[in-house]
Parts: sequence; C-alpha cells; structure tokens
Amino acid sequence: MKAFISSVIFVLAMAVVAGYVLEGYFAVPADAAFARESVRVGVEGSIEHRHFSGDAPVTEQVR
Repeated sequence: MKAFISSVIFVLAMAVVAGYVLEGYFAVPADAAFARESVRVGVEGSIEHRHFSGDAPVTEQVR
C-alpha cells in the first residue's frame, strides 16, 4: 500500500511539472505555429474581418 500511494504522488507531481514545462517552453501561439504561405492566419482571415456574422456589411449594398 505504501508503494501505491508513493507512486500516485509521484505521478501527480510529474504531471504538474510536465504541465509547467510544456506551457513555459513549448507553447507557441497559433499564428506562429501554423504560419505558412498557403495559410491565412491573422486579422484578414478572421470571421469578424470577413463579415461572417450573418449580416451584410454596412459599406456594401445587397441587390
């Protein structure tokens, strides 16, 4: 029983350490991680910029 409890504590400690290490050293923002010449990442590729809210933009006239 003592070995089981110590192994559970060890696994939990390793999970916490791994979480901090992965978040601190390996976290890359999506716009940097997926930046390729064929991928639109940024303001011009966003839903708000392309007016996908369902309403027509104010500057354009719908015919």
